[in-house]
Amino acid sequence: MLRVGYPARLDAAFLRVMPSEIELIPLADDLAHHIEIDVWIPDPFSTRALRLWPHLRGVRLVLSMMAGTEWIPGTVGPHVTICNGHGAHNISTAEWTISAILAMLKHFPLFLNIQSSGNWRRRKEATAEYEALSGDLRPLHPPVMLEELTGKTVLIVGYGAIGKEIERMLEPFHTEVLRVARSARSEPVVQPVSELDTLLPVADIVVLILPLTDESRGLIGAHQFDRMRQGALLINAARGPIVQTDALVDALNSGKIRAAIDVTDPEPVPEDHPLWRCPNLLITPHIAASSPEFAARSLRVASDELRRYMNGEPLHNAVQLAV
Repeated sequence: MLRVGYPARLDAAFLRVMPSEIELIPLADDLAHHIEIDVWIPDPFSTRALRLWPHLRGVRLVLSMMAGTEWIPGTVGPHVTICNGHGAHNISTAEWTISAILAMLKHFPLFLNIQSSGNWRRRKEATAEYEALSGDLRPLHPPVMLEELTGKTVLIVGYGAIGKEIERMLEPFHTEVLRVARSARSEPVVQPVSELDTLLPVADIVVLILPLTDESRGLIGAHQFDRMRQGALLINAARGPIVQTDALVDALNSGKIRAAIDVTDPEPVPEDHPLWRCPNLLITPHIAASSPEFAARSLRVASDELRRYMNGEPLHNAVQLAV
């Protein structure tokens, strides 16, 4: 019988989806002795999971609740099969992305600041913010207070399951969607990442939703920001190190771009970090996938992979096969 270790913090109700032919082993945060398990479901918070790993023995399969698994291979080594939570966070992360896009185009961070000040007349600052970002100095009447998503060109960098869900949610806004992935595809047209610099100048909005790999680390830097349109909106719902932080700070402070980011480098952001003081920036603390459905969806995905593993069937979400 397979012994499956899971975070003791998880309510047992979430585990009812697991196969009945296994033994479930709760793993407390303060585990201080060695324990034998065959399958490990790590805590979604990697710092807690890393503290547990030295006490685990016999692990052959890791079923991550997260889409990103970048810390796991270096921790468990090459002799363990690793599956990610592919498909579990499509809705929550795509909804965060759409919300972040709309929040920035509607200047909500500024209006929240105005609300806190209690000064209605400050609403004219939205026009000044729009003019500074866009360079649009036409004598518009009434003054611009908000921008529209409808008709914008959106470049999705990383066209996996979440990228596809983001595109689906963009459909009512009649945007033009450009797609980039590691390699080119057709139906729909997906261009290779080698074409990124060519596509950046035509995008109003650039959405990053690709995994962190050696190839994607530092993908967006000063050169890419220079290629972007004046006032372009960068959305990072992927991983912080995909964007070069110093270059992001410079691009924001210069007024070249605006951004909404759920991930940062470093993470968490130190209290004295210059990111906190950048204009035209919305930061959320790595919560894009967090919703009341997180555990239920993640464990349904893990349960399906576990059944496949037990039956000797191909795994859907394997990011590393044991050697």
